Amino acid sequence: MRLGYCNRLEMQALISVFDKKGVVEFAKVLASKGFNVISTGGTFKSLQESGMKVTAVQDVTKFPEILGGRVKTLHPSIHGALLARPDQPSHVEDLTRHQIARIGLVAVNLYPFVETVSRADTTLEEALENIDIGGHTLIRAASKNFEHVVIVVDPTDYQWIAQRLEGGGGLESITLGERKKLALKAFKHACAYDSAVANYLEFGSTPAGVETTQFPEVLHPVFEKKQSLRYGENPHQKAALYQMVGSKMGGVASGEKLHGPDLSYNNLLDGDAALRVIREFGDTACCVIKHTNPCGLAVHSDQAEAYRRAFAGDSKSAYGGILGFNRTLTEAAALALKGVFYELIIAPDYEEGALKILRAKEKLRVLKVPEAGTQQAFDTPDIRTIGGGLLLQQPNPIILGSVDEATKSWKVVTKIAPTKEQMADLLFAWRVSKHVKSNAIVVSKDQQIVAIGAGQPNRIQSLNICRRVGGDKVAGSVLASDAFFPFADSIDAAQEAGIGCIVQPGGSIRDQEVIDAADKFGIPMVFTGNRNFLH
Repeated sequence: MRLGYCNRLEMQALISVFDKKGVVEFAKVLASKGFNVISTGGTFKSLQESGMKVTAVQDVTKFPEILGGRVKTLHPSIHGALLARPDQPSHVEDLTRHQIARIGLVAVNLYPFVETVSRADTTLEEALENIDIGGHTLIRAASKNFEHVVIVVDPTDYQWIAQRLEGGGGLESITLGERKKLALKAFKHACAYDSAVANYLEFGSTPAGVETTQFPEVLHPVFEKKQSLRYGENPHQKAALYQMVGSKMGGVASGEKLHGPDLSYNNLLDGDAALRVIREFGDTACCVIKHTNPCGLAVHSDQAEAYRRAFAGDSKSAYGGILGFNRTLTEAAALALKGVFYELIIAPDYEEGALKILRAKEKLRVLKVPEAGTQQAFDTPDIRTIGGGLLLQQPNPIILGSVDEATKSWKVVTKIAPTKEQMADLLFAWRVSKHVKSNAIVVSKDQQIVAIGAGQPNRIQSLNICRRVGGDKVAGSVLASDAFFPFADSIDAAQEAGIGCIVQPGGSIRDQEVIDAADKFGIPMVFTGNRNFLH
């Protein structure tokens, strides 16, 4: 079908979509209003099979699809039709000379690159094949000329545009402001797509002989809005949740809420802290989080007992906290929660009996996060915002392996070495210290937290908090410090509290004074050689 080049030239629509949701119905509305619908590949087949009349792109370009469909729409007959401005006489002359009819509407969405690379088993070849070229170019061309071309990339826009056309107004009924919004959405769609490709090539693929860039010169983090939140840290602050595009590990941002009110800003922060700490442990564990710090944490083969021990770490602070589990939550564990109010529970899954119990708690949020059951490292770097910029760093790696494997690089620096049982508790406390705000002191015994001191301006204050909170339970426990002791006064305080063993990074100019103090009191001490700051 050939149209005149100066009379209703916009009465052509080009449709080429991967996501075909609603596209047949939309195309039929266009056809019923006199549009010549042009299409490609699978979209052409779907439209044709629906019984409607549709024009193949190759009938417009007079050139066949080549390279297995890689080249279909990259042709002057298509892009001239999209980029021409009818208010420019020279453009109209060019169209007439080359017999090109303008296209007034383009409906395009792109190959599922993000979905493809989100699979753990995706190969580089598969990823490259899912980089859209033609569709991407159509989006940019139509969006550049949005004053004269309506660009639609989101299937949810089909309905209102169809209703406008069915109202008899034609494309001119779509206002300039609406066209601009559609173009903005299209450019964002294309930008997010390009950034996802760049991030995959930057961080997600390591073909042989290609060096990866840990900290690129230009960073392209892409996040899509998942939901608005009631408010931020405080009721007067607005907030929203965004999810990182293309990450193989969704974390709390993509967790499935099974019960309870909407998640708040603070729920999400604390939930992320719970997820990070609970994944530190290969054995059955439970943590209680308060203001992003673990106030209780324990490991035990019986999940209900792990919870009870975690709760005992600081039962007063546990009220209104966040619970994290690294195993499917059992009915027995759910029963153990009776009588204590929690804001949120995170677990990789839930037994039906456990869910029935939890759903009786009206204000409790229940979140299913499969990653809670794994020790696999997150596939994205740690990103934090500061005024006017971002900070990027490697995540502090999860400590894997048995006690012997995880501590083989540690160094006993005192005359007395820890017992095997003490080493297990030292490793437990050291793992916890990674997730406690500095200056962090963690006191533990029998694979459970006795007390923590977090976020204090000096280390002795954190230690004294542990003594006060832990009380008599501190005696015989082990102590982990996330950074070195700058003075021996902390060892004096540890001895007064009855601490049985200490683990710390070492590295102070006064290390020998600290070691001598430990030897004086007969307290075994181990240096890890690496620091665990968490600001």
